[in-house]
Amino acid sequence: MNIFIRYMLMGVGSLSFALGLAGVFLPIIPTTPFLLLSAACWMRSSEKAYTRLLSHRKFGPAIRDYSENGTISVKTKVVAIVLMSLGIGSTIIFFTGSTFVRLILLAVAVSVGTYVGSRPSS
Repeated sequence: MNIFIRYMLMGVGSLSFALGLAGVFLPIIPTTPFLLLSAACWMRSSEKAYTRLLSHRKFGPAIRDYSENGTISVKTKVVAIVLMSLGIGSTIIFFTGSTFVRLILLAVAVSVGTYVGSRPSS
């Protein structure tokens, strides 16, 4: 693999991991998609970082389940959908007056919620 591409993947993986970690504390930022992106980037660029992510006691099992089986635990689905709904719902109610933006946010929430809910449970 080209060294430039390897370092770019490592950088994107690190940035997405930081955003995923922020998502643990900030309900408007999704955690799981960023951690999955980190895993995908690190799988191709840094075996050490990928192994550490998969062996993490909190994040590792969910990432392994999704990447190996395409499954999401029921608890993770519920938490993800509830927090996403609260975050997007509060944004729609309190932070935007534009009907167009509200409809876009609602469409995103419904789409993501439908996708997460339709994944097989582990």
